[in-house]
Amino acid sequence: MSLETRYNDDQSHLTIFMDEKFDFGKVQDFRQSYGDLPASVKTITVDLANTEYMDSSALGMLLNMQKSLQGKVSNFAISHCRPQVAKILKISRFDKKFSIS
Repeated sequence: MSLETRYNDDQSHLTIFMDEKFDFGKVQDFRQSYGDLPASVKTITVDLANTEYMDSSALGMLLNMQKSLQGKVSNFAISHCRPQVAKILKISRFDKKFSIS
């Protein structure tokens, strides 16, 4: 798998750590990362600290995750964006749907 997932101690927060490329090749891995979510999870953070490239399919994957977990997860965040990735997210107005840092 090209990404890593970690839960906090009480399993209320899932963090998905992406690698250098967040593109169509990550569809299956990304879906699996949140597929069997414990009911205790209320926050999901996608950590993009290592991500240097993302394309439109990555944006779609983020939106699909949010849509499929609506009503189960209350907070969605994207963290540690590099400048070029942050620019894509801002242009795409993802700051309206995700907390971005």
